[in-house]
Amino acid sequence: MSVALVDRIAKAVLYEGYMLYPYRPSAIKNRQRFNFGVVYPRAYSEAQGGTDACMMQTECLVVANEATQCVVRVRFLRMVARAIGKLAASVAEGATLEGLKTEKVDRLEAAGKVYQTWQEAVEEEIEVTEFSLSALASEPMQWPFRLSAKCEREGIRDDSSQIVGIIERVQEPLAGVIELSAERVGDGAFRLTARLSNATRVENRELLHREEALSRSLVSAHTILEARGGEFVSLIDPPEEYRDAAKSCQNVGTWPVLAGEEGRRDTMLSSPIILYDYPEIAPESPGDLFDGAEIDEILSLRIMTMTEEEKREMRQCDDRARQILERTDNLPEEQFRKLHGALRGLRPANGEMP
Repeated sequence: MSVALVDRIAKAVLYEGYMLYPYRPSAIKNRQRFNFGVVYPRAYSEAQGGTDACMMQTECLVVANEATQCVVRVRFLRMVARAIGKLAASVAEGATLEGLKTEKVDRLEAAGKVYQTWQEAVEEEIEVTEFSLSALASEPMQWPFRLSAKCEREGIRDDSSQIVGIIERVQEPLAGVIELSAERVGDGAFRLTARLSNATRVENRELLHREEALSRSLVSAHTILEARGGEFVSLIDPPEEYRDAAKSCQNVGTWPVLAGEEGRRDTMLSSPIILYDYPEIAPESPGDLFDGAEIDEILSLRIMTMTEEEKREMRQCDDRARQILERTDNLPEEQFRKLHGALRGLRPANGEMP
């Protein structure tokens, strides 16, 4: 497995749509989060008539033998609700934050910084221990997981180091299950199914708003499958002997492609975004802008048009937004010129040199 190559693509998938240009909470299009690959709690999904999915399913083909082992990893973002509380009167540095009463506000300025209510995110990964593909064909397995609720408080200090406000970060509990099964579809071939479901309990589901549902959802969920001692079959361009079996694979909310070094078939990336086999980050890309790799130039140009006040808000909104801003501001001119475009895959017409 080409770990570095797969991880870069997986990271781009993970943050696709996480925050949209102009990368500021005050921007209208960032007031409602938009992400691909959201797996909502079942109760919320049913309350919405099934329009918001509570399940994601990957099916792919593996050419294997009795000794073939597989590993399945599910990666996703978990939302963190960041609330800002303003104290009625400042308290000395070192004071206990628990029990302090605050007034919730959307925005608070202190010591030259702006603090805003926002939905942050942390990366999560659930790995199913290595399993035998042939054994899985005899008996399906379930891999339940549960993430506990968390609440953290951080003081906001003014110029004199007095605490004037509180940042409260809350993560809601999250539970799910990965169901795995396999079926022999020919001599030496298996259809491997990985189904991800959100089993988080939700009370008063009729009153649950989308933003609250997101806090209990798997966001930008995608699956990485590895075969050890076996090979995956491309579902985009399968060999003739596996074409019918490939057509019968049912993928729900996801799109599996071969990933890693071109020609290797030991890793499959199942993404909520349509990709091609062996996707790559453009070599000209200096980093991982939220919106992908091939449009870095236009996004960088837009960042350069921001006012200092807008950049200040972007810088203090989110660590990833801050990193994008700093990278763009410090981008050398020669590197920026490389973003202008590249021609790939050119060949003479009719096989003749011009």
